[in-house]
Amino acid sequence: MEWREEGMVLSVRRHGENDAILEALTHDHGRHAGVVRGGGGRRLAPLMQPGAQLSFTWRARIADHLGHFAVEPVRSRAAVLSDGLALAGLSSMTSLLSFALPEREAQPGLYEATLTVADLMEADSLWPLAYLRWEMGLLDRLGFGLDLTRCAISGTRDDLAYVSPKSGRAVARDAAGEWADRLLPLPLCMMGQGPATIPEIVQGLRITGHFLENRLAPSLGDRPLPVARERLVGRLSRIG
Repeated sequence: MEWREEGMVLSVRRHGENDAILEALTHDHGRHAGVVRGGGGRRLAPLMQPGAQLSFTWRARIADHLGHFAVEPVRSRAAVLSDGLALAGLSSMTSLLSFALPEREAQPGLYEATLTVADLMEADSLWPLAYLRWEMGLLDRLGFGLDLTRCAISGTRDDLAYVSPKSGRAVARDAAGEWADRLLPLPLCMMGQGPATIPEIVQGLRITGHFLENRLAPSLGDRPLPVARERLVGRLSRIG
Protein backbone atom coordinates (compact mmCIF):
# COMPACT_ATOMS: atom_id res chain seq x y z
CA MET A 1 0.00 0.00 0.00
CA GLU A 2 1.29 3.48 -0.86
CA TRP A 3 0.08 7.04 -1.29
CA ARG A 4 1.70 10.47 -1.69
CA GLU A 5 0.23 13.76 -0.55
CA GLU A 6 1.07 17.06 1.11
CA GLY A 7 -0.20 17.65 4.61
CA MET A 8 0.21 19.45 7.92
CA VAL A 9 2.01 17.95 10.91
CA LEU A 10 -0.33 17.60 13.90
CA SER A 11 1.89 15.83 16.42
CA VAL A 12 5.15 13.96 16.76
CA ARG A 13 6.27 11.57 19.49
CA ARG A 14 9.50 9.66 19.91
CA HIS A 15 9.48 5.99 18.92
CA GLY A 16 12.46 3.92 19.98
CA GLU A 17 15.93 5.40 19.95
CA ASN A 18 15.86 7.36 16.72
CA ASP A 19 12.45 7.08 15.09
CA ALA A 20 9.22 9.03 15.59
CA ILE A 21 5.51 8.49 15.12
CA LEU A 22 4.13 11.43 13.18
CA GLU A 23 0.47 12.33 12.87
CA ALA A 24 -0.58 14.47 9.92
CA LEU A 25 -3.71 16.00 8.43
CA THR A 26 -4.06 15.63 4.66
CA HIS A 27 -6.77 16.53 2.17
CA ASP A 28 -7.61 13.01 0.99
CA HIS A 29 -6.51 10.80 3.89
CA GLY A 30 -7.59 12.89 6.88
CA ARG A 31 -5.79 12.38 10.18
CA HIS A 32 -3.17 9.77 9.42
CA ALA A 33 -0.19 8.45 11.37
CA GLY A 34 3.02 6.68 10.41
CA VAL A 35 6.52 5.94 11.63
CA VAL A 36 9.29 8.22 10.36
CA ARG A 37 12.61 6.42 10.39
CA GLY A 38 15.22 8.75 11.82
CA GLY A 39 12.47 11.15 12.87
CA GLY A 40 14.07 11.62 16.27
CA GLY A 41 17.43 12.57 14.79
CA ARG A 42 19.05 15.93 14.12
CA ARG A 43 18.25 16.03 10.40
CA LEU A 44 14.50 15.31 10.45
CA ALA A 45 13.28 16.37 13.89
CA PRO A 46 13.53 20.14 13.18
CA LEU A 47 11.39 19.70 10.04
CA MET A 48 8.56 17.94 11.83
CA GLN A 49 7.18 20.71 14.03
CA PRO A 50 3.38 20.79 14.49
CA GLY A 51 1.93 23.11 11.87
CA ALA A 52 4.70 22.51 9.32
CA GLN A 53 3.67 21.57 5.81
CA LEU A 54 5.38 18.45 4.47
CA SER A 55 5.20 16.14 1.49
CA PHE A 56 4.37 12.63 2.72
CA THR A 57 4.84 9.24 1.14
CA TRP A 58 3.11 6.58 3.22
CA ARG A 59 3.83 2.88 2.75
CA ALA A 60 2.57 -0.23 4.53
CA ARG A 61 2.24 -3.92 3.75
CA ILE A 62 -1.53 -3.76 4.29
CA ALA A 63 -3.88 -0.82 4.76
CA ASP A 64 -4.58 -1.50 8.44
CA HIS A 65 -0.92 -1.27 9.46
CA LEU A 66 0.56 1.87 11.00
CA GLY A 67 2.98 2.08 8.10
CA HIS A 68 5.92 4.39 7.48
CA PHE A 69 6.18 7.99 6.31
CA ALA A 70 8.93 9.38 4.12
CA VAL A 71 8.84 13.17 4.49
CA GLU A 72 10.14 16.18 2.60
CA PRO A 73 9.82 19.83 3.67
CA VAL A 74 7.35 22.11 1.91
CA ARG A 75 6.73 24.99 4.33
CA SER A 76 8.05 25.47 7.85
CA ARG A 77 5.78 28.32 9.01
CA ALA A 78 8.79 29.86 10.73
CA ALA A 79 7.01 33.22 11.07
CA VAL A 80 4.41 31.60 13.34
CA LEU A 81 7.08 29.89 15.43
CA SER A 82 8.63 33.29 16.23
CA ASP A 83 5.31 34.87 17.35
CA GLY A 84 4.17 33.65 20.78
CA LEU A 85 0.46 34.34 20.30
CA ALA A 86 0.32 32.90 16.78
CA LEU A 87 2.25 29.85 17.97
CA ALA A 88 -0.33 29.37 20.74
CA GLY A 89 -3.06 29.53 18.09
CA LEU A 90 -1.33 27.04 15.83
CA SER A 91 -0.70 24.67 18.75
CA SER A 92 -4.34 24.87 19.77
CA MET A 93 -5.48 24.14 16.24
CA THR A 94 -3.20 21.14 15.67
CA SER A 95 -3.95 19.74 19.14
CA LEU A 96 -7.71 19.98 18.61
CA LEU A 97 -7.45 18.25 15.24
CA SER A 98 -5.42 15.44 16.75
CA PHE A 99 -7.89 15.20 19.63
CA ALA A 100 -11.14 15.34 17.69
CA LEU A 101 -10.80 13.87 14.23
CA PRO A 102 -11.46 10.21 13.41
CA GLU A 103 -8.48 8.44 11.90
CA ARG A 104 -8.11 8.10 8.13
CA GLU A 105 -11.35 9.86 7.27
CA ALA A 106 -11.02 12.46 4.52
CA GLN A 107 -11.69 16.02 5.68
CA PRO A 108 -11.11 18.15 2.58
CA GLY A 109 -13.10 21.17 3.72
CA LEU A 110 -11.55 21.21 7.18
CA TYR A 111 -8.08 20.70 5.71
CA GLU A 112 -8.44 23.73 3.45
CA ALA A 113 -9.90 25.84 6.28
CA THR A 114 -7.01 24.85 8.53
CA LEU A 115 -4.41 25.90 5.95
CA THR A 116 -6.20 29.23 5.47
CA VAL A 117 -6.07 30.04 9.19
CA ALA A 118 -2.44 28.91 9.45
CA ASP A 119 -1.55 31.18 6.53
CA LEU A 120 -3.28 34.12 8.26
CA MET A 121 -1.28 33.46 11.41
CA GLU A 122 1.88 34.11 9.41
CA ALA A 123 0.71 37.32 7.75
CA ASP A 124 -2.25 38.97 9.52
CA SER A 125 -2.72 40.06 13.13
CA LEU A 126 -6.50 39.66 12.69
CA TRP A 127 -6.27 35.85 12.63
CA PRO A 128 -7.99 35.31 16.05
CA LEU A 129 -11.41 35.94 14.45
CA ALA A 130 -10.59 33.41 11.70
CA TYR A 131 -9.56 30.96 14.41
CA LEU A 132 -12.89 31.42 16.23
CA ARG A 133 -14.73 30.72 12.98
CA TRP A 134 -12.49 27.69 12.48
CA GLU A 135 -13.58 26.28 15.84
CA MET A 136 -17.21 26.88 14.86
CA GLY A 137 -16.55 24.98 11.62
CA LEU A 138 -14.87 22.13 13.49
CA LEU A 139 -17.95 21.72 15.71
CA ASP A 140 -20.21 21.82 12.68
CA ARG A 141 -18.25 19.19 10.74
CA LEU A 142 -18.25 16.87 13.73
CA GLY A 143 -22.01 17.11 14.26
CA PHE A 144 -22.10 19.65 17.11
CA GLY A 145 -22.67 22.84 15.13
CA LEU A 146 -24.28 25.97 16.52
CA ASP A 147 -27.48 27.38 15.00
CA LEU A 148 -27.21 31.16 15.15
CA THR A 149 -29.66 31.93 12.34
CA ARG A 150 -32.83 32.57 14.38
CA CYS A 151 -34.20 32.53 17.91
CA ALA A 152 -34.93 29.05 19.22
CA ILE A 153 -37.98 30.37 21.11
CA SER A 154 -39.62 33.03 18.94
CA GLY A 155 -38.11 32.30 15.53
CA THR A 156 -37.03 35.91 15.05
CA ARG A 157 -33.74 36.77 13.40
CA ASP A 158 -33.48 40.10 15.22
CA ASP A 159 -31.53 41.02 18.36
CA LEU A 160 -30.05 37.58 18.92
CA ALA A 161 -28.14 37.95 22.20
CA TYR A 162 -27.61 34.51 23.72
CA VAL A 163 -26.83 30.88 22.97
CA SER A 164 -28.52 28.00 24.75
CA PRO A 165 -25.83 25.91 26.49
CA LYS A 166 -27.94 22.81 25.86
CA SER A 167 -29.07 23.12 22.25
CA GLY A 168 -26.46 25.47 20.78
CA ARG A 169 -29.25 27.59 19.30
CA ALA A 170 -29.48 31.37 19.46
CA VAL A 171 -31.98 33.14 21.71
CA ALA A 172 -33.26 36.69 21.19
CA ARG A 173 -32.86 39.22 24.00
CA ASP A 174 -36.62 39.68 24.56
CA ALA A 175 -37.27 35.95 24.46
CA ALA A 176 -34.66 35.07 27.09
CA GLY A 177 -36.67 36.46 29.99
CA GLU A 178 -35.75 35.08 33.40
CA TRP A 179 -33.49 32.48 31.77
CA ALA A 180 -31.00 35.09 30.52
CA ASP A 181 -28.49 34.46 33.31
CA ARG A 182 -28.38 30.76 32.38
CA LEU A 183 -27.59 31.42 28.73
CA LEU A 184 -24.25 32.14 27.06
CA PRO A 185 -23.81 35.75 25.86
CA LEU A 186 -23.55 35.79 22.07
CA PRO A 187 -21.02 38.22 20.55
CA LEU A 188 -22.01 39.73 17.23
CA CYS A 189 -18.76 38.63 15.60
CA MET A 190 -19.96 35.01 15.71
CA MET A 191 -22.72 36.04 13.33
CA GLY A 192 -20.46 38.11 11.11
CA GLN A 193 -21.68 41.39 12.56
CA GLY A 194 -20.08 44.25 14.43
CA PRO A 195 -16.43 44.79 15.38
CA ALA A 196 -14.36 41.76 16.21
CA THR A 197 -12.60 42.96 19.35
CA ILE A 198 -10.39 40.59 21.34
CA PRO A 199 -12.87 40.51 24.28
CA GLU A 200 -15.64 39.52 21.86
CA ILE A 201 -13.47 36.82 20.33
CA VAL A 202 -12.68 35.47 23.81
CA GLN A 203 -16.41 35.50 24.56
CA GLY A 204 -16.98 33.51 21.38
CA LEU A 205 -14.25 31.04 22.32
CA ARG A 206 -15.98 30.49 25.66
CA ILE A 207 -19.06 29.43 23.71
CA THR A 208 -17.22 27.10 21.36
CA GLY A 209 -15.21 25.84 24.33
CA HIS A 210 -18.41 24.96 26.17
CA PHE A 211 -19.54 22.72 23.32
CA LEU A 212 -16.10 21.26 22.73
CA GLU A 213 -15.90 20.31 26.40
CA ASN A 214 -19.50 19.30 27.07
CA ARG A 215 -20.58 17.82 23.75
CA LEU A 216 -17.58 16.80 21.68
CA ALA A 217 -15.29 15.50 24.43
CA PRO A 218 -17.90 13.16 26.00
CA SER A 219 -18.54 11.65 22.57
CA LEU A 220 -14.84 10.75 22.39
CA GLY A 221 -14.67 9.07 25.78
CA ASP A 222 -14.73 12.16 27.97
CA ARG A 223 -11.06 12.97 27.53
CA PRO A 224 -10.06 16.49 28.62
CA LEU A 225 -9.57 19.10 25.92
CA PRO A 226 -5.96 19.77 24.93
CA VAL A 227 -4.14 22.11 27.30
CA ALA A 228 -2.93 24.07 24.27
CA ARG A 229 -6.42 25.44 23.73
CA GLU A 230 -6.65 26.67 27.31
CA ARG A 231 -3.30 28.40 26.90
CA LEU A 232 -4.50 30.22 23.78
CA VAL A 233 -7.69 31.46 25.46
CA GLY A 234 -5.64 32.57 28.46
CA ARG A 235 -3.23 34.57 26.32
CA LEU A 236 -6.06 36.25 24.42
CA SER A 237 -7.85 37.05 27.68
CA ARG A 238 -4.77 38.84 29.02
CA ILE A 239 -4.54 40.91 25.83
CA GLY A 240 -8.22 41.89 25.99
